[in-house]
Amino acid sequence: MPLDPARVAESRAWLTRAALDLRAAEFGRTGDPLLASDVVFHCQQMVEKAMKAFLTWHDRPFGKTHNLVELGQQCAAIVPELEPVLRRTAWLTEYAWKYRYPGEPDLPSREETEEALGTAKEAYEALISRLPSEVRP
Repeated sequence: MPLDPARVAESRAWLTRAALDLRAAEFGRTGDPLLASDVVFHCQQMVEKAMKAFLTWHDRPFGKTHNLVELGQQCAAIVPELEPVLRRTAWLTEYAWKYRYPGEPDLPSREETEEALGTAKEAYEALISRLPSEVRP
């Protein structure tokens, strides 16, 4: 059965944006000084967009949310084996807004930044490995 071109394009568009967030996070971690707040923001965004690509591919609607718990539950409802890895991303949710505005707490440590990137990459890989190659950037 041929793939729906519109669904392929929309899923690929989400994954392309997620891949850009991955590149931005990896670049930010090489900064001197470390661009910690940017790295963790892009980690959250990478996972969010990968989840939205996964949901788009499976024709599951989702609202305008940055909540990785909510999105992860929707993804795990499709592929239950994803639940453990997606559950581990829950703590990244706050990086969608934390550190984005003046007056926020101290920046994340290098250790926290590295953990965020590792967690995000694990989830990203788990999600895209369950999508057809035609939608991968």
